[in-house]
Amino acid sequence: MKDLTAKQSGLRWLWLALLVFVLDIGSKLLVMNTMGYGWANRIEILPFFNLLYVHNYGAAFSFLSDAGGWQRWLFAVIAFGVSGLLMYWMRATPATNRMVNIAYALVIGGALGNLFDRLVHGYVVDFLDFYIGNNHWPAFNLADTAICIGAVLIVLESFIASKKPQAETD
Repeated sequence: MKDLTAKQSGLRWLWLALLVFVLDIGSKLLVMNTMGYGWANRIEILPFFNLLYVHNYGAAFSFLSDAGGWQRWLFAVIAFGVSGLLMYWMRATPATNRMVNIAYALVIGGALGNLFDRLVHGYVVDFLDFYIGNNHWPAFNLADTAICIGAVLIVLESFIASKKPQAETD
C-alpha cells in the first residue's frame, strides 16, 4: 500500500491552491464591498498595519503599473504559464513530497487569484499595508502572500534536497 501512496501524483495538493484562490478572492470582494478606495479611507489596525483598498495595475511593487495597459496581458500570460508549469511538475512529484507540493499549490493559488483580478477588473486589488513610521511597504494581498511563501518554500526545499545526497554518502 505504501508504494501506491508514493506513486500518487502531487496534483492531490491542488485543493490547497483552490483554498488560496477562494480566500484571496473572498477577501478582495470583502474589501471592495466594504471599504472606500484610497488612502483617506484606510483602516488603522495596529501601529504598523492598515487595511487600505488600492488598485495595482502592475506586478510586485507596482512594477510596470504605468505601462499603458499591455502589462495586464503580459502578467496574465505569465500567470497561466507558471501555473501550468507548476501543475506539470506537481504531476511528476509524489504526493508524499509535502513541502514541494505545498509550495507549488501556494504559488498556483496566488497566481490564479491575481490573474482573476486582472481578467475581471483590469487590475489587482491590494489591501494589506505594513509600515514603520512614514515608510510603507507596497500594499499587497493574500495571493501575493501565498506566492511569496511558496517561493520561499521552493528555495528552502532546494537547499534541503541538495544536502540530502551528501548526508546519505557520508
